[in-house]
Amino acid sequence: MTSKTSGTRSRRTGQTVCSDVMRTPLRDFLRTETGSAVVLVAAALTALVWAGAAPAAYEHTWGTVLSVRVGSAGVGLELREWVNSGLMALFFFVVGLEARREFDMGELRQRHRLTLPLVAGVMGMLVPVAIFMAFAAGHGAGHGWGTAMSTDTAFVLGTLALLGDRLPGTLRAFLLTVSVVDDFVALGVIAFVYSGHLSWPALLVAMATFAVVLLLRRAGVRHGAPYAVLAAVVWVALLESGIDPVVTGLMFGLITYAYPASRSDLEHTTGLFRLFREQPTPELERSLRQGLATAISPNERLEQLYHPWSSYVIVPLFALANAGIHVPLSGLVDSLASPIALGIVVAYVVGKPLGITIAELLTTRLSRGHLRPQVGWGAVLAGGSAAGVGFTVSLLIAALAFSGEQLTQAKIGILATVPVSLALTWMITTLVHALPQGTRTRALLGTGQGVIDLAVPVDWERDHVRGPRNASVSVVEYGDFECPYCGQTEPVLRQLLAGAGDVSYVWRHLPLNDVHPHAQLAAEATEVAARQDAFWEMHDVLLAHQGDLRVEDLLRYAGQLALDVHRFENDLRAHLGAAHVAEDIESADLSGVAGTPTFFVNGRVHRGPYDLASLTDAVYKARDRAAVSAS
Repeated sequence: MTSKTSGTRSRRTGQTVCSDVMRTPLRDFLRTETGSAVVLVAAALTALVWAGAAPAAYEHTWGTVLSVRVGSAGVGLELREWVNSGLMALFFFVVGLEARREFDMGELRQRHRLTLPLVAGVMGMLVPVAIFMAFAAGHGAGHGWGTAMSTDTAFVLGTLALLGDRLPGTLRAFLLTVSVVDDFVALGVIAFVYSGHLSWPALLVAMATFAVVLLLRRAGVRHGAPYAVLAAVVWVALLESGIDPVVTGLMFGLITYAYPASRSDLEHTTGLFRLFREQPTPELERSLRQGLATAISPNERLEQLYHPWSSYVIVPLFALANAGIHVPLSGLVDSLASPIALGIVVAYVVGKPLGITIAELLTTRLSRGHLRPQVGWGAVLAGGSAAGVGFTVSLLIAALAFSGEQLTQAKIGILATVPVSLALTWMITTLVHALPQGTRTRALLGTGQGVIDLAVPVDWERDHVRGPRNASVSVVEYGDFECPYCGQTEPVLRQLLAGAGDVSYVWRHLPLNDVHPHAQLAAEATEVAARQDAFWEMHDVLLAHQGDLRVEDLLRYAGQLALDVHRFENDLRAHLGAAHVAEDIESADLSGVAGTPTFFVNGRVHRGPYDLASLTDAVYKARDRAAVSAS
């Protein structure tokens, strides 16, 4: 088992590590963002049917007051408010976690890359607000301008997942940041524009409590209980202050660190497991659990825990509580044609892509090309249209800004953005894919330089390379000769090299000595064989015999390969290959590699499964990007 193995299926390798009995196509589908968006649409449709068939029962259910009291103190809110201000705080917590992960580990870890999505997020709000005001200000509805601001993150990510390979994967990080920017600004608007009378004592309590949270984080406190209690205190204090407490979730998500598991932490955890295996005591069991928790960042653990609840329970509940409207069919057209509804639709469907595209053009021009998106103009335009859907925050603001018939009109406009935005995005991507291949590639991938994850570039004189050295695509693998997944991937790589054309393949060593006792010696054996120009021959033999890597086995393989066995044995016992292996390990640490196999395609880490289709797709995309950059 390698250090990347976890749960029923390793997310990074795609290899089964336990029984697949519990896995079904439906469960796989529900794990995707497409499934989340479908559940959300189903909940919204259910709300519409419910409110249309029994409007009194719908309003009575969500208007039911639920109180939570401790002694004489307590909080009493309508059921809809508990969903909107309480459960939705958890949704924004998950949004904040994902944004923080991009900031710490993704495209945005290079801070200058944050400028463009920040500008796009702000411009993508200002233009829609201006359009809405042009429609609604003269009809006494201008105070509801906040309903036309915020992109719905769940629908945007669902749209990208639905379109799949029609859009580049780097667009997701760009749109996620744009969504977080306008979510953050929109929550600020809720807090200071659409909230009630501000109570400064309660607000000061919330700020002081959050300061305590920051101190605990700085002190390295990792237990979740103190943070959960303090989050509840902040939530209640904000509620009492008159500020909508839903902002609590985003604040806590954005301060939760994300970092890759380090090899030293994983080795420490392996040692704890061995101690527990020898002496299964409660004390060692507790130490092992703490070691496991330390190896994985709080961000990743919390997102894995709360993301399913957020996507499949909380957001659908929000839609069920807020999407219901009771409008006779005869009045639906009139409501949709009202300045409020029409202003919201045009603001999102036209204003969002327009604002984001203008921001991209201005930023690129003013920076003289130094700040440009990691995608082309076609992807920016399609992403802008995908962002032209308002739902979650828009409904929150609409409920605060409007009432009666105006609220109904606002809801109709917000709901209409969903199908219109999806249809427009599909149309744009279809038109882009109809372009000639060269133009299409440039429109989707652009000419911006992506983040390079491989810290130590390929050295053609030092590294072991299989395939043409002048290839447009290089695949670097950090591997372990005793790792079963490396062995399973070997035939896939052979097919890739045979069928993908100008691709070079580089092997670098990362022996996981804490779990594979023979891996270090096997790695050194290939370097000793390289001294007799037989690196790849020994490499292939060792991966074909991963269960037989003792010294006598290595000597036998040297004889089978017609090497000078005496020289091979002396070099192996003198550890003449250890220095090369150590350099590879150091480069792996610099690149944040903790497990095997880990692949880099043209310097970018491959974050998908290791089957032939996925690796081939990654290679072809890298080749297209290289061709665009060279043109």
